[in-house]
Formats: sequence, C-alpha cells, structure tokens
Amino acid sequence: MYLGIDLGTSSVKTVLMDADQRTVASHTAALSVMRPADGWAEQSPVDWIAGVEATLAALAAAEPRAMAAVRGIGLSGHQHGATLVDDQDRVLRPCMLWNDTRAHAEASRMDTERSRELIGNILFPGFTAPKVVWLAEHEPAVFERIDSVLLPKDHVRLWLCGERVSEMSDASGTGWLDVGKRAWSEEMVRASGLSMAQMPRLVEGSEVSGQLRAELAERFGLPGSVVIAGGGGDNAASACGMGTVAEGQAFVSLGTSGVLFAANRQFMPNADSAVHAFCHALPDTWHQMGVILSATDSLNWLSGLTGRNAAELAELAATRDVAPVSERFLPYLGGERTPHNDAAARGVMTGLSHASDAGALAAAVMQGVAFAFADSQRALAEAGTTLDRAYAIGGGARSTWWLQTIATVLDIELDVAGDADVGAGLGAARLGMLAADGGTVDEVCHAPPVLRTIAPVAGQRDAFAQALAHWRDTWATLPRP
Repeated sequence: MYLGIDLGTSSVKTVLMDADQRTVASHTAALSVMRPADGWAEQSPVDWIAGVEATLAALAAAEPRAMAAVRGIGLSGHQHGATLVDDQDRVLRPCMLWNDTRAHAEASRMDTERSRELIGNILFPGFTAPKVVWLAEHEPAVFERIDSVLLPKDHVRLWLCGERVSEMSDASGTGWLDVGKRAWSEEMVRASGLSMAQMPRLVEGSEVSGQLRAELAERFGLPGSVVIAGGGGDNAASACGMGTVAEGQAFVSLGTSGVLFAANRQFMPNADSAVHAFCHALPDTWHQMGVILSATDSLNWLSGLTGRNAAELAELAATRDVAPVSERFLPYLGGERTPHNDAAARGVMTGLSHASDAGALAAAVMQGVAFAFADSQRALAEAGTTLDRAYAIGGGARSTWWLQTIATVLDIELDVAGDADVGAGLGAARLGMLAADGGTVDEVCHAPPVLRTIAPVAGQRDAFAQALAHWRDTWATLPRP
C-alpha cells in the first residue's frame, strides 16, 4: 500500500493506493484562505498539519489493515508558498500563498535578463523569492529569524520525517533554482538576502527524502519503515497521476487556478512568453505550463455574488448551447500570469444587459476561463510546444459543458479519466511507490484509461474564434493605471 498526500489550496486530500494502483480509500479535510488585504493570500501551516492528521486518522479508522501495509508516502502541494521556520523548526508567520501578489514591486526589480538566464523563467510576483525580499523590507524582525524557507508540502514533510527537503519540480517555482541544472542557484539565493545554508536539501521526486517518524507510524497504524518520497508540486504530481510524463503528453487542469501542462524531454525555456519552464517530478524530465490564477476560483467568486453554489451555476450555464454568449469575462480577479505577468490586472465583465441572468454570467465566466486557456495555448506554441489533445483534470472537469467549451476554443480533443479530481493524490502515491519499491516510470506512471473523449463542438469553431478575438480586444483596450 502507498499513501499520496495532496496539500491543495482549499483542502488536504490523502489517497490510499494498493500495489495495483487502485484507490482503496481517500479522505479530505477542508482548508480556508485568509485575505488580510487586496492581493494578499495566506494560510496557517498549523492548519495544514491538522488537515493531514485528520485524513490519516480517518483512513486509519476505516482501513486499518491497509494502513498497516503502507510502504511509501508521496507528497504533492500548491507551489510557491513561503513557509518560514526558525532554528527550532517553528513557523514564524502565516505562509504567503501562490496567489499572493503583494511582492509585485520586488518581483519587478528582481526580474532581469540575468535572472531569466539563470532560472529560465520570469520572476513572477507569486514566486517564493520576491516574497522573502518583501519580508526583508516590511517585516525585518521575521526575516532575521529565518533559518530555512520551505515550500508548503515540504513543511508537511518536515512534520512527517523531520527532514528539511524539497524536490526539483516544486523548487522550480521559487526563483532560486537553476532549472536546467536541477540545482540551487547560489547567485539567485544571495540576491534574496539568503544563504545556501537556508535552502532545503534537494532530491528528485521519486527518490527517498526521509523515513516516517516512529511516533506517527504508531499513532496512525503504519509500519515502522515507511519512506517519504520527494514528491512533486501539485501540477507535476498530477502529471504523474495522469501519465503526462513524456514528450507530446499534456493536460488541462480546472482547479482553483487553471493550468495547461505539457511534458518535455528537455529544458525548453521561453520566459518572454510567460510560460513556466520547470523540472518535472521525475529525473531527466521537464515540463512547460501556462498558468491562469483564477479558474474555478472565478466561478466561486460569482457564487459569492449570486448566492448560488458553483455546481449550481455550472448547471445553469449548461442549460445553454455550447456557443459564445454576449457577456464577456476577463478572469483576472487577482492578477494574471500567462501571458500578461500583471499582478495589477483585475477581472472585467462586459456586455451586460437586462437579459443577463445568473446562467448567462456563469457561462461568461466559464467561457472567459476557456479564452484564458487559449492565451496559454498560444504562449506554449511560442515556446515550441503544440498540443493535439490533452487529459482534463480538476474539479471543474466534472462539467461536460465547460470541457466542450474549452475543447472548441482550443480546437483539441480532451480525454476524461475515471476520477478527474484525484490526479495529484494518485501521482503523489505513485512517487511514493517509486521511492519505496523502484520500478520504471513507464510501469508506474502510465496514463489512466479514457472513459470518454470530449471533441470540439461542430459548427462553433468560427464563432468561438471570433469571440476570442473580441475577448482579447477587451483586454487590449482597457485603460492601464
């Protein structure tokens, strides 16, 4: 048996997988996000640990025999978060999350031709390094006490096994990793006012990073020799779960954020396109991705306005034909990454009329996210990657109407597997399997069977292409501060 612990923005999900890679059980614990100011987003690492404890306790109660047979644990988590600990491993402040853009001025200063040469990426405001520089300027007393900077899932690792370790895929989103060399860049670390001694040890995602602490093994009915795999950032772990591990394979993720992810056999940076070029969680493999900061989060925003939950709004949108609506929505509620790299960008709804009801607004939001994916698709093409088809994963992939819209806008086929929302947890468990028992990537990280394929809607390509052009014009003609 193997465990995959996926630390998401809105929940912790732990998946229990058997040797045949069947999901025996899973459990989820909810998390909340604190927003102390506009553009800020924080979580308490204490809540992460409480969530992991709750999921492990639930699995121990429901599946004691299976838990007693666990051999490896893999980790997945949202990227870029600055989790700061002192020399006693005590957390110094709430973690600034991936969608926290307060460090936009610091990121702008740090993002130079030299930094792009070293890390292969734009230094986005959401990356870890600018946040630490922001701390040095705004919370110097906290900065002075930093003994180590950990990414969110790596703080969970610290609790599990007492080791300060990260891995290549998650480290790629810090602004400190030389992604091509798969090693920390001392020059970039020092540019943040830190030293190499404050950086966690690096391993590959499929390697052993430590052993589960004996007290936790006893508490949750686990064996005394469970290894902790390096794991992966959430998207790289999802890729391992979906078998997106080789050239030409891709997925579209409709989670809180939106991701268009493509695996690469070599490092292919193109920072000017605002595409992320990162290490994969597997050795000698890289990936590119376009990132939308507000995907299902845009539907959650509309839910708060209308008093209807996101699932209900998606159902209302689906009562309409898959065709462009008159209303247009730019999903930039908290800034945007690909392709704009603009922390100050904000959402816009245009084309409103007396006929604009909740269903029309929901359709506009969902189509706006689809158009944002088209921007990422164009950026990937500029970076050398063309997609013919992709898996669809994430909570938003439950909506066939949304997937039909995205397939038509991108003009590609989308494959749907059995559980579109378990990819990262399954991928983490697979990395736990590789770390514990070895095996090849092809044997372990294979693609799941396709339950159904969503094709572009016949007769709507031209209409959506025209709507996309108008949508892009809306952004281009907006006044800038």
